[in-house]
Amino acid sequence: MKKVDICCIIDDDPIFVYGTKRIIKEVNFANTVMVYSNGQEALDGLMKISLADEPLPDVIFLDLNMPVLNGWDFLDEFKKCKSKKSEKIIIHIISSSVDPRDLERVKDYEQVDTYILKPITPDDLSKILGATVES
Repeated sequence: MKKVDICCIIDDDPIFVYGTKRIIKEVNFANTVMVYSNGQEALDGLMKISLADEPLPDVIFLDLNMPVLNGWDFLDEFKKCKSKKSEKIIIHIISSSVDPRDLERVKDYEQVDTYILKPITPDDLSKILGATVES
């Protein structure tokens, strides 16, 4: 199974980030992993990468509850920065929220592919890899 080139984790929980990076390595999910601890940091970083004409991530794992700029705010801002490259990015919400309103709201965002409850598992990554490679 082919792996993702660049994966991005946007989450303020260092334990979740550490565990997710270990699983990504374990299942050989991505060549590179970039991490941002909130939505604002991610927007700034991704904008800088885009302006430098460097490769953007193929997949983003996005937490909803973060300080500074939460996941919803990130999605709203990210929607505005449309480019050919950013349109190809697949976003997966990774959250501990089981609020039905969150599950409903996620449908408003075209680029959001799945809503995964924390913690992420090797099986979740394998499913994503299968879907990403097929499309």
